[in-house]
Amino acid sequence: MSALVVYESCFGNTGIVAEATAEGLREAGVDDVRLVSAHEAPDTIPDGVTLLVVGAPTHSWGLPQPGSRGQAAQQGAPAPAASGVKEWIDRVAPSGVVTVTFDTSVRSRFAWSTASKAAAKALKRHGFERTTRGESFYVADTRGPLQDGEAGRARQWGTRLAAMA
Repeated sequence: MSALVVYESCFGNTGIVAEATAEGLREAGVDDVRLVSAHEAPDTIPDGVTLLVVGAPTHSWGLPQPGSRGQAAQQGAPAPAASGVKEWIDRVAPSGVVTVTFDTSVRSRFAWSTASKAAAKALKRHGFERTTRGESFYVADTRGPLQDGEAGRARQWGTRLAAMA
C-alpha cells in the first residue's frame, strides 16, 4: 500500500492537517506515505500509489486562486508559491487511484462550499472518477491556528483512510 498526500497551505494550518493525516496513515500500516506540496507534486501519479489525498485551505468558498494567495500574503502568510492545488489538478495526468479531498475552513453557518468540495469536483471533471469529498478541519480564523483537537482528528482520519489504500 502506498499513499500520496498533496496539499496547499498558506498560513501552515493545512500543512499541519496534511502531516497529521500522513502520520495516521503510517500508524495504520500504510507502507509508503509521501507528503508533497502541490507546487512540487508530480504531474503523474507514481506507480504503486493506491490512495491519493488532496487538501487545501478554503478561499472564498473554493480553492485558492492566485489573487487569494496574494491576499493571504498581504495578511502575513509567506510569499505564495507560483501554483497550488487548483493548478496541480489542471496539469496532473488522470488516474484511476482512489482519491479523497480535505480542507481547512473557518466554521460558519453560511459556508456555501469548501475547498474539499471544489477539489473533488475538479478532480472528477479531470478524470479522477474514484474521488470522494473528505473532511473539513477548522481554524480559529483566516490565519489560524487550528481549533483545539483538529490535528488529532486529522490523525484519526488518516488511520480510517488507510482502509481505502
